[in-house]
Amino acid sequence: MGMNNINKMMKQMQKMQAQIAKLQDELGEKTVEAAAGGGAVVVVANGRQEIVSIKIDPVAVDPEDVEMLQDLILAAVNEALRQSQEMVAREMGKITGNMRLPGF
Repeated sequence: MGMNNINKMMKQMQKMQAQIAKLQDELGEKTVEAAAGGGAVVVVANGRQEIVSIKIDPVAVDPEDVEMLQDLILAAVNEALRQSQEMVAREMGKITGNMRLPGF
């Protein structure tokens, strides 16, 4: 491998690194939404795998069955995080050509 090839590869890696940094900023603004219990609990997560909102329909709040509400919240949060991870992988794949990079 010649010096020109190494320099070219380094420039490509620097360009990819800049694109990834920009994408990470953009992913903080993109969101996914997941619901459980027919929409009784709705959770929104961003591309940083942060939960940005949780909405609970008052009908789902039954003091006699708190466990059901907890299960609905847990299911919606897990689904939102799963969808967020898929969104990140999809967007990252556009930059990396679906090459697996450590830490992403």
